[in-house]
Amino acid sequence: MLFLFCILIVVASLLGGFVPLFVKPTHKRMQLAMSCIGGVMAGVAVLDLLPEALEFGTTKMVMLWLLGGFLAIFLLERFLPSHCHAIAEDNHTQTCNHEHTLTWVGTYGGLTLHSVLAGVALAAAWSAGGFEIALGVFVAIVLHKPFDGLTLVAMMRIAKVGKTKTKIANVVFSFGVPIGVLLFQIGDEVSHQAIAAALAFSAGMFLCISLSDLLPELQFHGHDRFSLTFALILGLSIAWGISSLHSHSEPHEHTDNSAILQE
Repeated sequence: MLFLFCILIVVASLLGGFVPLFVKPTHKRMQLAMSCIGGVMAGVAVLDLLPEALEFGTTKMVMLWLLGGFLAIFLLERFLPSHCHAIAEDNHTQTCNHEHTLTWVGTYGGLTLHSVLAGVALAAAWSAGGFEIALGVFVAIVLHKPFDGLTLVAMMRIAKVGKTKTKIANVVFSFGVPIGVLLFQIGDEVSHQAIAAALAFSAGMFLCISLSDLLPELQFHGHDRFSLTFALILGLSIAWGISSLHSHSEPHEHTDNSAILQE
């Protein structure tokens, strides 16, 4: 099942990257989608990843890793901005609505690191509780990946990169999450401390990504406040619904999931 998750994420990333090659998405639709996905990511972080991490590690350790994940994405965006999905392609410039100076190479590097870390989150969730815990992480990733692919390809188009090179870059980029999954699974059985750290780090990462998509709306999208708020609540409801499929109060049987991966 984890292998199937990876395949679907690769497909979602590829589709998102190919969209700007044929169709130009509207700004309002992008913002509505990002509000909903931001709600899903925030909900998964708080309702799934964080409670599960607390079952494997101490509260202080989990919270430190949570802050570490948040700070890691914050610093990545501070010094290598790549997570802006509102690229101003109309004016043939490499800026976003947040006045960042962007390059397609920097965007590629930043988004690839995001993808690898997302893969670690997915693998950690699978190790923690199998399908039930990994489902929420998968939904958050598979909904968000098309926008990462779209951002990358839009940046490459602005930079006048050839279509063939753009398509190859999109294909290579789409395998970031499976690479992260493999990196987490390398070696012997993962310890409970490592699972707790990865889950908490991922929760902080998801929160930072979510907030980076949601908070700018407070300044730049007052005219769509009701529709964007509804989209956010819808995303949070989706995360709550996924979390309701299982209970964190019941101890999981922490077994080696490698046999499950081979099914």
